[in-house]
Amino acid sequence: MDARHYIHLHARARIIKGSFKDHLVTWVGDYIYSVHSKAEADGIMDEIDHRIAVVPAFPCLRRFKQGRRFKQWTGDDLKALMKVYLPAIKGLVPPAIVEALSAFLDFCYLVRRSDFDEDTLDTVDASVQNYHQRREIFCKLGVRPDGFSLPRQHAMTHYRPHIENFGAPGGTCSSITESRHITAVKKPWRRSSRYEALSQMLLTNQRPDKLAAARADFVERGMIPPNFVPIPDKDPDDVDAEETDEARVDSNVILARRRERSYPQSAADLATHINVPNFANLLASFLNDQLSSDMQSEDHYTSDDDLEISQYTISVYHSAVATFHAPSDPSGMRRERIRSTPQWRRHGPQRDCAFVVENQAEHGFRGMSVVRIRLFFSFTHDGIDYPCALVDWFKKSMWVVEPEMQGRYRLTTIVHLDTLLRGAHLIPVYGSAFIPVGLRYIHSLDAF
Repeated sequence: MDARHYIHLHARARIIKGSFKDHLVTWVGDYIYSVHSKAEADGIMDEIDHRIAVVPAFPCLRRFKQGRRFKQWTGDDLKALMKVYLPAIKGLVPPAIVEALSAFLDFCYLVRRSDFDEDTLDTVDASVQNYHQRREIFCKLGVRPDGFSLPRQHAMTHYRPHIENFGAPGGTCSSITESRHITAVKKPWRRSSRYEALSQMLLTNQRPDKLAAARADFVERGMIPPNFVPIPDKDPDDVDAEETDEARVDSNVILARRRERSYPQSAADLATHINVPNFANLLASFLNDQLSSDMQSEDHYTSDDDLEISQYTISVYHSAVATFHAPSDPSGMRRERIRSTPQWRRHGPQRDCAFVVENQAEHGFRGMSVVRIRLFFSFTHDGIDYPCALVDWFKKSMWVVEPEMQGRYRLTTIVHLDTLLRGAHLIPVYGSAFIPVGLRYIHSLDAF
């Protein structure tokens, strides 16, 4: 068997753990210690850990409370580190090192796709060449004086032919063979006579499987008690993200099932409760926009002054659920929860960000903006329910966003939930200065 065929299927361990963590992350540390005194280098490494620790929370993304410093890494931990490591080192190492890691991450995300065409495969080849060019910075800086004779990184050049021959890995990982190696191979081998042991090992594996299947059947029939108490179903409001078998839609965002009963239900009282004095004016402006867009003639135009905002009963929610098309997931659809709550799991407030679609004709982020959710709520006007979000806007500049201001204050408006696409994960641009020691992840979006 050609070992490179195995490497093709085992992208997580070979590429993510091998090339990313064991190579690139280690080389970054080696560079820092080579150009700084030990005390200075320790301080920079602590700063990297602190930057990783203050990354805002996001569904299904592990939060590293102590940065990179823990012993047992899983595949999901490594994939999460890939998402937060690049912005953490920017400003602390030369830009060429950041560009080398960025080129490597481009390759990793490309080969994890579930489908490929010729253009995508050409992009994979280009990403490999780009990474090979940019990694030379580690040679120039003396971190890798002997070059890059590394089998795991050499495996990157074999991805295109193996994808063409065997198809996309599609999330296939051989970790199951590692976890079952002792019970399925070692122990059955020791129990065998060591002569033509394969059939004996297969029989040894079959018997526990059949006994387990029989026990499960007996438990289901009520013949014997279960070994453990069944795990209770999770509260739907506690599920951050999951795959879903729903019919394909581009995007659909709905409010949580239960409203929060601790909030006032009148606009004036709610404005005081959430400390947004102009909430009633924002609500009137939103409803006026909704009604005017539905009117067929100017004769029925409704001004802000004509709306009786005080008559509406407002229901507040702490989250909304976004269902959207996700080609990388086996089901093709994914469901994520967007939260805006003053207290989440006793750690403090969580105000998630989301994408707002402004121009459907534009491709990707060009037709969208990013907002931070301050409040989810709904109200009824003329028998029509209006699910809404009170949001703070970000102004986009290329792929970097910054708070959009209106005078001295943040630009805050109310948007319909139909304009939201899905959650957005913003990571601060830390720069070259060290961040405050006491800064926590729940405040990082306010500090930058």
